[in-house]
Amino acid sequence: MDPECSQLLPALCAVLADPRQPVADDTCLEKLLDWFKTITKAGSSLLLLQENPCLVELLCHVLKPQDLSSRVLSFSLRLAGVFAAQEDCFQYLQQGELLPRLFGEPGPLGGAAWTAPSVRSGWIQGLRSLAQHPSALHFLADCGAVDTIFSLQGDSSLFVASAAGQLLVHILGLSMQGLAEGHPSLQAGDWPVCAQKIVGHIEESLHSTAVPQITQALNVLTTTFGHCHDPWTQVLWVRLSPLVGSLLEKDPVPAAHSLVDLLLSVARSPGLSSSSCGLWETLAQTLNHLSPTQAGPLALGILKLQDCPQVLRAQAFVILLQPLACVLKATGQDPGPSGVLDSATGDSLTVDVLLSSKAACVGLLCRTLAHLELLQPLPQRPCPWPQEPLLGAAVTLLQLCRGSASPASDVGRHLCALLLGCVRVQRAALDFLGTLSQGTGPQELVTEVFAVLLEYLRSPDSSPTVLKKAFQATFRWLLSSPKTPGCCDLEPHALLVLRELLPVLQKRLCSPCWEVRDSGLEFLTQMTRHWGGQAGFRHALLASEVPKLTEQLLRDPESYVRASAVTVMGQLSSQGLHVTPVSPEHPGGQQKSLLLELLHILSTDSEGFPRRAVMQVFTQWLRDHHADVAGDTEQFMARVLQVASQDLDWEVRAQGLELALVFLEQTLGQFHSHCPYAVTPPVAAPAGSLAQALQPLCRVRLFEFAFRALFDCDRPVAQKSCDLLLFLRAKTASSSGSLEESRSGPDVASVEAALQRWQAGDQGQPLGDLEPEVVLAVLRSVDLEGLRGALAEGSDHMEKSPQSLLQDMLATVGVLGENEADCY
Repeated sequence: MDPECSQLLPALCAVLADPRQPVADDTCLEKLLDWFKTITKAGSSLLLLQENPCLVELLCHVLKPQDLSSRVLSFSLRLAGVFAAQEDCFQYLQQGELLPRLFGEPGPLGGAAWTAPSVRSGWIQGLRSLAQHPSALHFLADCGAVDTIFSLQGDSSLFVASAAGQLLVHILGLSMQGLAEGHPSLQAGDWPVCAQKIVGHIEESLHSTAVPQITQALNVLTTTFGHCHDPWTQVLWVRLSPLVGSLLEKDPVPAAHSLVDLLLSVARSPGLSSSSCGLWETLAQTLNHLSPTQAGPLALGILKLQDCPQVLRAQAFVILLQPLACVLKATGQDPGPSGVLDSATGDSLTVDVLLSSKAACVGLLCRTLAHLELLQPLPQRPCPWPQEPLLGAAVTLLQLCRGSASPASDVGRHLCALLLGCVRVQRAALDFLGTLSQGTGPQELVTEVFAVLLEYLRSPDSSPTVLKKAFQATFRWLLSSPKTPGCCDLEPHALLVLRELLPVLQKRLCSPCWEVRDSGLEFLTQMTRHWGGQAGFRHALLASEVPKLTEQLLRDPESYVRASAVTVMGQLSSQGLHVTPVSPEHPGGQQKSLLLELLHILSTDSEGFPRRAVMQVFTQWLRDHHADVAGDTEQFMARVLQVASQDLDWEVRAQGLELALVFLEQTLGQFHSHCPYAVTPPVAAPAGSLAQALQPLCRVRLFEFAFRALFDCDRPVAQKSCDLLLFLRAKTASSSGSLEESRSGPDVASVEAALQRWQAGDQGQPLGDLEPEVVLAVLRSVDLEGLRGALAEGSDHMEKSPQSLLQDMLATVGVLGENEADCY
């Protein structure tokens, strides 16, 4: 510990121990505790206490009957645990009976402070830090702490209850550490005392009729098998699995969710899944005993396992498919040739759940669709995968929700009544339908898929979120349409769908709901990005009103829509799909440029999203040598940088630097490296050619923009500017010597003086016209590496020192003078 901190520590301990003093806030106490953890990890805790006896005095003082803050008491318990984590320091604290008084019955356990959750949490965390060595295990067994931890598993505070369970797992693992090399006996008497006590409590809880106690025991076991993979865990499972299995004999199965978590945790454990401990049989029995709602997560977990018996996988898949099989049967559809869904159709329990209430029906179907969506892309998914029946089930669900299905039974009619207009099922089915686009299907079924998607996109009853998902699913199915070899264009059937889609898209772009307009623009962006260069798509799009409507949305009242419209218009223009309208102010035929429109948005839009979108479009246009930019690139750059430099949105200014970097690269030539600090070996070039190459950068005032951004109040902007200038300096390093020789001293001095004023916050004075030699000289005089290092540090790095923390905590109670605190 630093001498300065040692001098401040006694005063701080006195403040913390005095109930009359205002208590430091939780943040300061957390930082103080982190500091002590750092010290004890690096050195001896015992030496720290011997050199700073005020710390032991603080721990003793908090035990006195007084109205001490619960935060300080919690901090002291945690601090004691940090010190006692080292065994020699543990013995030192034990000499004065300090630890039993802190963590045993004489301590906070019997006082009024125990009612505060923070104190109970501090007690648990202190023991968690302390329990690191054999001496700690004896202490825990002797002081009765384990019994208290048992009771805290049911604490009213979820944080305390969770921490208590995790502490039991830690103590059990520490107790069995010595037995990790061999296989411990199944006899309870052969196990360490703490392990016997914990396992005995788990057994007692599993025998209980109280669901909370069963849940607590199952949660402890789940965490144990998830974190510990030593041989003793196999013995533990063999010992407890009969009790776990006996829970399946109860109706209903208690704590089913926790039971599923436990069984999957055991199945994922390397030692247990490969041993003959009856795990697979228990999983099969559990699948049969749980309700359809409870069995779904277990079935999904089994199917995700890498190594699992094929019979169990088949059973799990059938259970997972049962709700959709019931839907197909209720509407009189064929479950498919695979037979998987056919074997799942006869479960009456699933039908009962589906028909019991709307909430139960919707919940089961949504969970089933979500589980199958997660399973579909996995390499270990069941094979054969019933693609056709699943497609049919997803389409049928969407039809049931729209009321357009044809029920073949009373069950089907009941389902139709329950699901009519259900947005939750619509969203889940559309997500699943989009995922199924990764597979294949007969053309008749694909046609049906597009038909139901168009039905949803046309319907005035579709909610904005449903429309968004319908657009996403439609794009995914268009993307997966079979293509002619050697051709990237849409296939004929997809082109027919596109021609039906575009009138729907036109309608949605005129929707009074801004979310719908935005979803339509997002859909158009995706299509243009993928098929903007294909003849079929181009012809269909240009024959519609979509480009014109998109251009009108640049002036939409909602900023999100304006930003999306900017992005789409940028893409359409890049692909030659933007038909420039005739300006009403010039009926003689003068056309209004999209570039001017976007510059107007960048200069005048009151919201940041559209302005950011404009900068991204301009950057992409510059990269692609867009015709509107390539015509007069310098004028374009000068105007954009001038506007961006005055923008109040830091992301617009940062994007301006990205634009400047692209222009710099194109001006100086094509570079192989895209990293600002990966410098290729320099190739010398004549000074005249370098000056000539830098002139365009000077004319567009790129350097003034970059130097001003170097001292921007927003750190990301300053970092980006620093990267840009370092990149330029590295690229010109081999050719700038002769230029520096002819630089004008007064000009360089005036620029450096201006930069110093800018750094001080006075950025009113512009730099004016700069010559290349002045720019290069300034680049070498500015400590860009040092500035980059300073920007990489946190804004409070000067105030993060322990000494500063102690001073601030003392200053809050007036112990230090006014000028001694380093407050932040």
